[in-house]
Formats: sequence, structure tokens, C-alpha cells
Amino acid sequence: MRRKLFGLTLSTMLFALCMSANAQQSKVYRIGAIHQGGPFKAVVDGLRDGLKQSGMEEGKQFVLDIRDAKGDLKVVEEAARNFEREKVNLIYAVPTSTVTAVKNATSKSPIVFAVGSDPVASGLVQSFGKPGGRLTGVQYSATDLTGKRLEILKEMLPKLSRVVIIYNPNNRVSVEAAALARQAGKQLGVQLVERQATSVEELRQRVGALKAKEADAYFYISDAMVASQAQFVVETATSKRLPTMFSEQSLVAMGGLASYGQNFHETGRLSAKYVQKVMTGAQPGDLRVEVVDKFELVINLKTAKQIGLTIPPNLLARAEKVIR
Repeated sequence: MRRKLFGLTLSTMLFALCMSANAQQSKVYRIGAIHQGGPFKAVVDGLRDGLKQSGMEEGKQFVLDIRDAKGDLKVVEEAARNFEREKVNLIYAVPTSTVTAVKNATSKSPIVFAVGSDPVASGLVQSFGKPGGRLTGVQYSATDLTGKRLEILKEMLPKLSRVVIIYNPNNRVSVEAAALARQAGKQLGVQLVERQATSVEELRQRVGALKAKEADAYFYISDAMVASQAQFVVETATSKRLPTMFSEQSLVAMGGLASYGQNFHETGRLSAKYVQKVMTGAQPGDLRVEVVDKFELVINLKTAKQIGLTIPPNLLARAEKVIR
């Protein structure tokens, strides 16, 4: 009798363990991803590839529900609220302005981010080592490299004296980047022609109204709304024979002249480990924020030829990638 009872108990335990393992195996994690369009799509593509490289199969172990806000923070907030109502396992957001809007629009959902500015200064986490709260992720240096990008542009165009920048004055990160650009401009003898826009419509009007002789080049400063319209900016600037300097290489691939900064796809791939840990139970507040510190200079020689520009050979030799 005891043997039968023991056998029955053992069978029941094994069955329960088996059922639990199967349930764990069959669980599909849902990730709500929100980005601002333009080059930020590459970050989400990198996230997808990173999850796959870690052994997770899309559709069977995870699902990416993606929202492209196209530069509109109201769309970001609505998407974030919907994701929280639908109880996604976590929200993935990029860049800083999007993450801030997602944080403000939600109260419970864990958030993994990819941001181009200091997440502590932005009020997203308490510290890099111990984020606290419900956010963590990866920081790539977009804003911090503003001065270095202007320096490279000056090296590319020795006679550079005026550059046009366009940004949203309501975006804290953009205002900070504009101040850094002004500071670098003074040191390099470059004057900034500043244009402001608070909506996508206004931005497109500002870009369309640019005059060829208004400045020697278009210089991108950190602004998600502007980045969301990158294709339009690139095409318009090229048609006016204005050299362009960006922070992300996918914009050079679409016709921009040059970029200096991190690879967005690689940034997304690195953040996949945070997504995986949070999905499987880790607390975001306990996961150290990682800083991506590899920078790449990319130059598009096809665009240079199209606008009648010769790139100095020493600068070409330093470029990690040259599009011919």
C-alpha cells in the first residue's frame, strides 16, 4: 500500500513538473516597442536580432508589437497606455524623449530603453549602477558627441563658417544639444543658424524653406522629431547641395553626407539582454545601465560627388565605413 501511495505521489509530482516545464516552454512574451521613426527603427531591428541570437524564436517565444510614433509624442503616450492596459510583459522605448513620455504615461509596466543622453540627468534612473524603479537599458552617446561631430564637419569643410540646426525648443535634450553646438561653434569659429519647430508640419516647412546660401551645411543635433523626418531632411538638403552631418549611419546610407556616433542596430542588439532578463523575472531597478562606447565615422562619397564636394583624404582614411 505504501509503495502504491509513494508511486502515485511520485507520478503526480513528475506530472506537475512536466506540466510546469511545458507551460514555461510554451509561454510567449509580448514586448511593446515604441520608437520615433527614421533611424530609430534600426534600434528595434537590432533588438529583434539580439533576441534571436540569444536563442529565442520570434512568434514562439516572443512577439514584438511595434509602434512608430513618427515624431509625435502624443502617439507615444497613447501607445504606452494601451500597452499597459493590455499587460504586455514590458515596454521597449527609444530615444530619450520617447522613454520620458512612456514613463509619464504608465505606472506599472517595466521599461527597457535605448537613450542618447544621460538617463540620470533626464530623471529616468537614480544611477547607472543601481537604476531603481522600473527602468533600465542602454545609453548611446548622441548628445555628448555634438562638439566632436561639429569638429569633424569643420575638418571636412575647412571653410565652414555657418551651419543650420533645426530642433524642438520643448525637447530638453535638444535644447541641451543646441547649447553644446553653440559652445563648440565658438571654439571652431562656426556660427549657428538656428531654426525651431514644435511639430512635424512646422519642421517640414522649416526644412523646405532652407536656402542654399543660408549656411554652408546642415548639422543635426539630438532631436527625435527631426530624426523621424530624416529622409525628407536628407533629400531636401541634397537638392540644395547642402552637406549634412548626422549622428547615425543609417542616415548616411539613405543619402546623408556623413555621421559620427554609435551603430543603432548594434545598440538595439546589446539591449536585448536587458529585455530577456526583465521578461524572465529580473527587476529593472537592479540591472546596471550599460554605456555603448564604440563610435564610427561614416562618409558617403556618392553624396559628396553629387553635391560637388571633395572629402580630405586623411578624413577618408579614418572613416570606419565609406559608401562609394
